[in-house]
Amino acid sequence: MSRTVQLRRYNLKPHLVDEFLVWWPSLLVPARAAYGFTVESAYLNRETAEFTWAVSAEGDQDEFRRLEQVWMASPERTVVFEGIDGWNDSTVIAFVEQLA
Repeated sequence: MSRTVQLRRYNLKPHLVDEFLVWWPSLLVPARAAYGFTVESAYLNRETAEFTWAVSAEGDQDEFRRLEQVWMASPERTVVFEGIDGWNDSTVIAFVEQLA
């Protein structure tokens, strides 16, 4: 079965980068994994506070969107984001194709 990959790029608030880097792998990644998502890669440009990661799920874009809706409405997501006032100033999210 094919996988759909979504690239997510965040312009983090510089003063929250280190806090984000503790929260993301310890809380967000395992919670999303429980909903069928796999982190393919993650990169930080510390100089610009830009965090880019790729997350995938089995199936086509419609299936990814369906899983995303389930995740967004989940009590687990509510817990993961509880007390967070926003890590980033902007976000770019898009489906991408692997070329190499």
